[in-house]
Amino acid sequence: MKVKRINQIEEYLEQKQEASLEELKDYFDVSLNTIRRDINELTKAGKIKKVYGGVVYNKNTSTTTTYEVRNINRLAEKKRIGRYCCQYIEQHDIVYIDSGTTTHFILDELPSDMEFTLITNSLEVINKAVIFPNVNVMIIGETYKRSTKSFTGITDEQTITKFNINKAFMSATAFSINNGASNSDLLENRIKKEVCDRANEVYLLIDSTKFGKSSLFTYCNLQGVNTIVTDSSVDTSYAEEIQKANKTLITV
Repeated sequence: MKVKRINQIEEYLEQKQEASLEELKDYFDVSLNTIRRDINELTKAGKIKKVYGGVVYNKNTSTTTTYEVRNINRLAEKKRIGRYCCQYIEQHDIVYIDSGTTTHFILDELPSDMEFTLITNSLEVINKAVIFPNVNVMIIGETYKRSTKSFTGITDEQTITKFNINKAFMSATAFSINNGASNSDLLENRIKKEVCDRANEVYLLIDSTKFGKSSLFTYCNLQGVNTIVTDSSVDTSYAEEIQKANKTLITV
């Protein structure tokens, strides 16, 4: 309920742009202390800003065009990374493909007769997957976020802990040796973390600009990743550290 409510508060503020704590308390029918805790989470994530007596929506967080701009940034590298990972999907697999601007390219090279179960929260992945007649598509998330073209918020009935996942293909805002794979969205973070906990194999698909950085929330440390696929511009020092951890780094 907490994660769902936080998501609803963010959507409410995105529409209204500002609100008092009393207004939020009454609208969501919770205590003032509960609203304060939720507001603190959204403030940490950079979604809103506190002002005297209330909060305002941070207009710099996201718009529909933000995703489109990210999607074409380093497009050639992202296509190579995603399409390379297509080879890891096998007949009758149960796979998770994360939202992001790299992961959806996995489906571009997929043979039309492939038969497997696909779990995702990505609209891009869904749109590409539905043309495959033998792919069983399962969608996670209740609320659509335009900024990431993804669905966020999961109920107890929808929890990922019920799924047996063979392979997870994950994206990240940032990656570092010490802090692992991280992102800035609290709601997406829960989904990512649960997926990585359930998956037998975790593949991290990130271009080289993501290395050596940390975002707000870690969802998987280096030990939780099996294979990292990136472009050839990655610094060799990261390759050495990843190899020391007995993990696989592939450059394409």
